[in-house]
Amino acid sequence: MSKPLSILKIESSVRGNASVTRRLADRVVADLLRGAPDATVVTRDVSGGLPQINEDWVGANFTDPAERNAAQKETLALSDTLVEELRAADVLVIGAPVYNFAIASTLKAWIDQIARARVTFRYTENGPEGLLTGKRAIIAFASSGTGLGSDIDFASGYLRHILGFVGITDVTVVAADQMLTLGETQVEAAERQAEEAVARLLAAA
Repeated sequence: MSKPLSILKIESSVRGNASVTRRLADRVVADLLRGAPDATVVTRDVSGGLPQINEDWVGANFTDPAERNAAQKETLALSDTLVEELRAADVLVIGAPVYNFAIASTLKAWIDQIARARVTFRYTENGPEGLLTGKRAIIAFASSGTGLGSDIDFASGYLRHILGFVGITDVTVVAADQMLTLGETQVEAAERQAEEAVARLLAAA
């Protein structure tokens, strides 16, 4: 018997119940649970902030694990937890609002905590290799004026790149973009995209 589907949901919007990305991410997870009712869900809300990496963090990360002292282990404790959450997940759902044409700084802090040399990626003679393979990701993208994939969208392309860098190459974006000009219909369209994305994901499972 195959193991139950494991879902990790990352929330980064500061808008609480008014957040479109939270609404879309919840829709994705609800659709996943309808298709895989025994799935497990872990939610990591980073909107309140995460520690920024610093010199101590970098030094600890590049110290051989067997040689890390107690302080270095403590410095990496949160990062280790975040990495394990990601490693355990089959499906990653990311709520990604666009703030000033890019992702939220708190989401970037999460990325900095999980993008670790020799842990989630490594460099080889053939270039970088992601170590978190076999996972799928759905990004719930929302913006007021930034068009998905436009010249001023520095969010979706970055997320696709960094996820691919750590080995997650199966990435789908469901987007409620340009809502100030295109209105609530964008959210409805994104919810339909979410339903279709989940159906494809479950069919391929």
